[in-house]
Amino acid sequence: MMHPTVGNGALQYSANNTMPQSSAKIPASPDETVVQQLSVAKTVLNQAIDLLDNYLTSDDQLAVHSKYLPGSTIGKHLRHARDHFALLLDCMAKPPPHVLSYDTRIRNTPMETSRSGAKQALLDTIQQLDAVVPGSKFDQPLKLHAITPYMHEFESTFGRELWFASLHCVHHWSMVRVIAGELGIKLTDDFGFAPSTLVYQDRDYAPLGKAKF
Repeated sequence: MMHPTVGNGALQYSANNTMPQSSAKIPASPDETVVQQLSVAKTVLNQAIDLLDNYLTSDDQLAVHSKYLPGSTIGKHLRHARDHFALLLDCMAKPPPHVLSYDTRIRNTPMETSRSGAKQALLDTIQQLDAVVPGSKFDQPLKLHAITPYMHEFESTFGRELWFASLHCVHHWSMVRVIAGELGIKLTDDFGFAPSTLVYQDRDYAPLGKAKF
């Protein structure tokens, strides 16, 4: 199996690798990284708002239990994915040291049963992203507490966790896609697909599908 090599700060993939050749480079400055990842986070959350505005036609659809994903509903996935952003942003809004736990759960909120409630929560999170991210350092250290089920503490950074929250959203949107299919709702063909998949498939038309190398 062929592997990428590194030259002049760029990844170079062989013809037999699964990723297309590129000269992918680390952003030129921390400020550029902030702008990019803020855009990604907002794009992913806006996909959920588009779902609520243009694809779901009743509040009841948020609470329909999936036949293929036991215990899952669209509303639960929206709430859970959004909560990761809220927990991270709440953590960063406090004075250091920053301690984060995604194991905190806020269940049975209006997000799970109300389209208007879900939309407002998503809009609030986007507003919070705009307020917190530009003034934060992506290399700002934080401690992540996790029940694995053992209690562990990991060293991380704000930038790493912001990207995780975005990718975590995409993961849950893929399950929302399955439930929507059960309801006979056809979503856009980029909904629930990771950016790396969209780039590999040359889906330049998708908001997260055009390679920014």
